[in-house]
This record gives sequence, C-alpha cells and structure tokens, in this order.
Amino acid sequence: MRDLAPDITRRRLLVEGFYTTPVDADDVRRFLLDLPAALDLRSYGEVTVHAPGGQGRDDNEGFDAFVPLIDSGISLYVWTVRRFLALVVFTCKSFDADAAVSFTRDRWGMTDVEHRAF
Repeated sequence: MRDLAPDITRRRLLVEGFYTTPVDADDVRRFLLDLPAALDLRSYGEVTVHAPGGQGRDDNEGFDAFVPLIDSGISLYVWTVRRFLALVVFTCKSFDADAAVSFTRDRWGMTDVEHRAF
C-alpha cells in the first residue's frame, strides 16, 4: 500500500480472535476505557456502545463500540454468539502494539488471536 501522506504519523493495529470471557455492554465500555490508559493514549469523549438487538442476523449479534482519542480512535466489534472480536486501533501517535495485543488477549481470555500492525 502506498503511503499517501508520509508527513502524517499514523499507527494502526488490527486484532482478531476468539474470546472466552462473558461479555455485556459494561465490559465493552470498561475495556475501551482501560485500553487507552494501558497504552498511554488519551480519550476526549465518552465510549459509545451499540447493541443492535435483533435487527440483523442472529449469528452477528453483539456489540459495536468506539472511543475517540486525542490522537484518533479505537473501534471494537464483538460477535457474542460466535465469541469472536475484532479490535481496530488507529492513532496519530506511536504506541506499543505488542502491549495492546497482550492487554486484549488477557482481558478477553482469548484462545486464538491474529494481529497486524502497520
């Protein structure tokens, strides 16, 4: 992929995997408050958590969530039936991607995890 704006610092991380811990909207909210703190990133707004609740296919039920950061944002997508999640961290500030993966793996009790930082 060609870097269209080399003068703009961008750091991205995608983490996907299967989790084992129980999850509700409060767990999602708490995770999106704790992850930025663990990575020394600052949020400037409230965590937004959506649960479509029966508006789509049953196997896609879960949560879509976002927290805005001073330096961009973090999105989390959770499939509760499949016990699968996808996390996207996008910042204009460097952060420790390995620490983000470890924090996510430990918090969610993840059994199978893939990630890519770029």
